[in-house]
Amino acid sequence: MSVLTLATSEAHTLDLVLLGVLVAVAAFLVLAQRSTLPYPIILVVGGGLLGFLPGSPDTVLDPNLVLVIFLPPLLYSAAFFSSLRDLKDNLRPISMLAVGLVITTTFVVGVVAHAAIGGLTWAAAFTLGAILSPTDPVAATAIAGRLGAPRRFITVVEGESLVNDASALIAYRFGIAAVLTGSFSALDAVGSFAVNAAAGVAIGIAAGALIVPLRRAIDDPPTEITISLLTPYFAYLPAEALGVSAVLSAVVAGIWLGWRSPELITPATRIQAFAFWEILVFVLNAALFVLVGLELPHVVDAAREQTSDGRLVAYGTLIAATVILVRFLWVIPTTYLPRILSTRVREASPAPDVGHTVLVAFTGMRGAVSLAAALALPATTDSGASFPGRDLIIFLVYVTILVTVVGQGLTLGPLIRALNAEDDAEAHRLRESKARLRAADAAIRRIEELVDEEWVREDTARRMRAVYEYRVRRFSAHFDDKDDGDMEVGSLAYQRLRREVLNAERGEIIRLRNQGFINDEEMRRIERDLDLEDARLEIT
Repeated sequence: MSVLTLATSEAHTLDLVLLGVLVAVAAFLVLAQRSTLPYPIILVVGGGLLGFLPGSPDTVLDPNLVLVIFLPPLLYSAAFFSSLRDLKDNLRPISMLAVGLVITTTFVVGVVAHAAIGGLTWAAAFTLGAILSPTDPVAATAIAGRLGAPRRFITVVEGESLVNDASALIAYRFGIAAVLTGSFSALDAVGSFAVNAAAGVAIGIAAGALIVPLRRAIDDPPTEITISLLTPYFAYLPAEALGVSAVLSAVVAGIWLGWRSPELITPATRIQAFAFWEILVFVLNAALFVLVGLELPHVVDAAREQTSDGRLVAYGTLIAATVILVRFLWVIPTTYLPRILSTRVREASPAPDVGHTVLVAFTGMRGAVSLAAALALPATTDSGASFPGRDLIIFLVYVTILVTVVGQGLTLGPLIRALNAEDDAEAHRLRESKARLRAADAAIRRIEELVDEEWVREDTARRMRAVYEYRVRRFSAHFDDKDDGDMEVGSLAYQRLRREVLNAERGEIIRLRNQGFINDEEMRRIERDLDLEDARLEIT
């Protein structure tokens, strides 16, 4: 009877935890939508406060599941929506940050942590350094993108955060192995690093190559979205089972399929899939920070048993400051010294302006990857002893995330404006207009090629040609210095009228559904067509 009572009690507790997580995620979603703050800031602050609310359940996450559940889709999504061409064009600075800075951060933070924090072994200190060495792709792009940061700056910090996850987590695994077994070989680590990285890339390419024909053969949005959700695990889990870089495997699969996606995904699927992934990434980040928030009181209490509150604050401040300072001391010299010392480097890659360099040095936000890695630390070593400083490490990681995401996130906008480094929106608009012009010209040429076909009616071709000719006139006006904007004003007025008409159509089909003239399935099919037309409008 007691066992049954205990099981029922645990089930009720689990229900309450799940309910609390879902309510908190929904609350964060609403708050992020209504706030001008980027949502990573809200997640970090809200998640941290959540566990300290009265009545919050005492939650401890399973370390073995954290990385596997949360990491693959987060990495895959960031890689999928990145630009392969931009990554290639900025390969040198990305490599310097993703490999050189990761190794430097791991070493410096490890040395500082071991020297300053009594009882933290060398292996545990370097594990902390490895956990804090990768930047977060979601936090960096979500914050920088909303603030109108330069495109190249976003490309560099996004590319860095994709690749440095792999190098950091390889170092992280070596650190854990050293803690668990009590031994470490630098020579073996370097050799294993190269092998693990190469194997991870190969598995990622293989996973992407296998998914391509499967996606091309399917034309069903729910099935394709389900496959896209499983793809990061198809890449991550085999690499994880083989003991190679699963992170790099998921990233490479994402980049591979992201580049091929225009030819693999139909328009209807693309609209649904992109919306699905946008929501999924937010929910995963929100759930992770909520779960950590629920566990944070336990972590803080355990850390307070090891040292005083004052020292905890001092340790957190020291480690966060070290992470930020190391980035500045790495980025600025490695940007300019090679160009000063080498004519070949200077000619091949001219130095970026100082504002760009300062922004890259400043934007070193940590996030979900570091959090997941900290939570995935094992509870005990091979000898059965407790993992040294585990709770303290998790606490220090959270403090560093709090300082970098909130502190740097809130000050990044003023820094961009102070450096006069806002993105050139007009240049992007003109490039986009030119691309739309070329697409419209291609459409008109195709109409002329098909106009003599038996199945093409003359009046249909004439109407369609007129639509594209208007589009050509509209986007050509963007390059006409004498244009007074009347063409654009007329286009926006037309789109406003089109939306009013679409809303009238929606109202009518809802009325017909309510009267029983059509059923819900018929209403949704018509509604979907109207929504697709509405999505093409540029007005909000």
